[in-house]
Amino acid sequence: MAAGVAHKLQFGSQADDGVEKFVSGYEPWELGGRGDSFKLAKRRTQLRESLEKSVSEHPWVWPKRSIIFVSDPHADAEAFQESLVVSGGVKLHRRRGFVLTAAGRKASFVIGGDCLDKGPSNLALLRSVKALMDCGADVKLLAGNHDVRFLIGLRAMRLPAHCDTEHMFARMSPKVVPLIHEIYQHYLQGSKRALRGVPSGEECQKRLLPATDWFERFEMSARGRMPDETLQRELTRMQKKISGFESAFADVGMDWREVYATARLCQKLFLKRGGEFFWFFNKMQLAYRSGSFLFIHAGLDDQAIEIIKRDGVKSLNKLYKQQLRHNLFDFYYGSVANTMRTKYRDVDMPLSNGAVAELCRQGIHAVVHGHRNRLDGQRLMLRQGLLHIEADITMDRNSRLKEGLTGIGIGATIIEPTGRVLGVSNDYPAIKEFSPARYLQ
Repeated sequence: MAAGVAHKLQFGSQADDGVEKFVSGYEPWELGGRGDSFKLAKRRTQLRESLEKSVSEHPWVWPKRSIIFVSDPHADAEAFQESLVVSGGVKLHRRRGFVLTAAGRKASFVIGGDCLDKGPSNLALLRSVKALMDCGADVKLLAGNHDVRFLIGLRAMRLPAHCDTEHMFARMSPKVVPLIHEIYQHYLQGSKRALRGVPSGEECQKRLLPATDWFERFEMSARGRMPDETLQRELTRMQKKISGFESAFADVGMDWREVYATARLCQKLFLKRGGEFFWFFNKMQLAYRSGSFLFIHAGLDDQAIEIIKRDGVKSLNKLYKQQLRHNLFDFYYGSVANTMRTKYRDVDMPLSNGAVAELCRQGIHAVVHGHRNRLDGQRLMLRQGLLHIEADITMDRNSRLKEGLTGIGIGATIIEPTGRVLGVSNDYPAIKEFSPARYLQ
């Protein structure tokens, strides 16, 4: 299929009864999840104490507009579309596509990142996001680690060879292969001009993968700029990624000339003004704040909070843009990218009680994020006393198959100006309802 041809969106079925088809009503949203070892009374006490401490620093402020948060669609357009319908923000018209409801016209839609990879169709997902924007919705598009890893790989191809960045195309890992293969199939496969001007397979491989002495050069360059343990872990990880990268392309029947030609086309589609998907990364931001809620893909650490303290969330977004343009090494291995990949493990950058207290003084009381996929709907968690609303409901069918779930994931997290948060998921039998006022009376 040639570039530039208009594409018609294929929308999923819209159930007349909406969310009622898989939930039976509302229930109070408790801290933790199923199988949590803490007794309910203890969890409620923990949450109450945390909320009381946070509001002692700064009063709770609710968004002026309802916010519909949908995260981690991972290239499953049907799951994304049905989740927007269930949120009550849109309806699906057979010919017109997305149509905003009265509630949707008064809401902001926050897409929490990781639109790409996994499948079944990255292109359908991208066009669904664009259709939501084009129907008049107020859309905030956040950066996810899968999305930005692809962006970094494309940007690194443009740079002179240097040990800091020459590995970053391969750093995307085999997870990006379905996306590149899909673009090859849609735009290049079968075209007599697809490989015109493309160098030999050996030269293409040389341009895409780090040189054989990269490991030694990277270790020397990175030593002192990242912890030794992190450095050694990165070197080990890259050995596996390079090997897996090559075999993954071979498995889908792409040689290095086809991979290189497709990567160059991706640069035109995503990075060149006027490209079909230029809007995607151009629209993307790292974080969004509304009232006392901070929306981000994965989470925070002390350094990120220090940046917010200096000049608000806008300074975090500004640094994200600057580092992506001018310093990919510092970006990818620093605190900015950590906000897209942290799971609060020991290997991640630390989040301390002191930093959380500072965040509360800035008036931020809850972090709404994706990244940590849940199997039974959204979850409330405390991390160093900071409330986290985990909203990745495992939407895409490929992840669900691996997790033992059926069909597609449907759901959304809705934050209302009236002072409550709703968690809707087809993997949980009720709408979870969280209201801080319940604990602060």
